[in-house]
Amino acid sequence: MTEPTIARIALVDDDDLFRESLSLNLGDEGYEVITFDRGEPALDFFAAGGAVDIVLLDWRMPKLDGIDVLRQMRARGIDVPVIFLTVLSDQIYEEAALAGGALDFVEKSRSLSILLKRMRLILDGTKGATEEADAAGNTAVHCLGELELRLDNSRAFWKGKRIDLTLTEFNIVKLMSTRPEEDVSYREIYDLVHGKGFVAGYGPSGYRANVRAFIKRIRQKFRSVDAGFGCIENYPGFGYRWGKGGNAANQGRDEDGLGEDMLIDGAAAD
Repeated sequence: MTEPTIARIALVDDDDLFRESLSLNLGDEGYEVITFDRGEPALDFFAAGGAVDIVLLDWRMPKLDGIDVLRQMRARGIDVPVIFLTVLSDQIYEEAALAGGALDFVEKSRSLSILLKRMRLILDGTKGATEEADAAGNTAVHCLGELELRLDNSRAFWKGKRIDLTLTEFNIVKLMSTRPEEDVSYREIYDLVHGKGFVAGYGPSGYRANVRAFIKRIRQKFRSVDAGFGCIENYPGFGYRWGKGGNAANQGRDEDGLGEDMLIDGAAAD
């Protein structure tokens, strides 16, 4: 008896070897993969009524690059979740991808396990948003003060302005904001990112640094639209909480008294 596929994936990449290798690996993991060597045939596929659960999209492709493919998809009302899978690592590309409507941005150098985790977060999030919408009378929006989280498409807004969060960052904000004033441990946030039972390379100090780096990036993104943002509060030695934001000035300091800005950006790697 044939095992049911986990999900249907569209892989759009002009690198023949990479496309073949990744599609085989995803197939071994239980995914059905449809491949396209350029953006145009992928758009034709959707225009003809084709449907998938996730699109894995390369950035640099001939004639029509990935960001243009994404823009055309969104302009045509095709709202399937998109993960950019590219060699481009500069933050400017990630920001452009998220602003264009992508849900995540993963470098090709990352391991297959990281990509699988990001895909699972999307699939679980889509299922969870549907269940929450049904329970709430088909309203898939979580609001808390100035925060608005649109659960159906993993978009975050603060004071009406879009915050370009990756899917992982969105899920961290969702975790804390759906439990306001409740302390959330480093380990719980780390497990959300990596999956329960994942062994941190450097023990407690390793996963705490990893979580702090995520929180640092999230705070920076909120403060880019509101310099006074301070709702993510520290609980020294334990973790964080989503509070009322009354003491933003001291929220960039960890329990060791070191500013989070001193953390190496590489600590955010998952």
